[in-house]
Amino acid sequence: MKTIKESDFNPNMGILIDVKDPVLYKEKHNPYSINIYYDKLLMNHKTLLNKNNKYYIMCDKGHKSKQAVRILAFYGYDVTYVINS
Repeated sequence: MKTIKESDFNPNMGILIDVKDPVLYKEKHNPYSINIYYDKLLMNHKTLLNKNNKYYIMCDKGHKSKQAVRILAFYGYDVTYVINS
């Protein structure tokens, strides 16, 4: 699994997706991130994502984002797990 620290992320690298609950996202999030809740992302990945793009996936504690990265990588997406820093 590819991994990067949040502090090393640059918006030119790809799309940063925060998979946490929208309520928690509003309270605190990376300004470069977009919020696509975990369940919505996995259920709609074919319409929400493009296999030609690079995605960086994060959440607060890392459990859901790590699982999302594993599943999306299995489906053939270029995904990287982002560790909160």
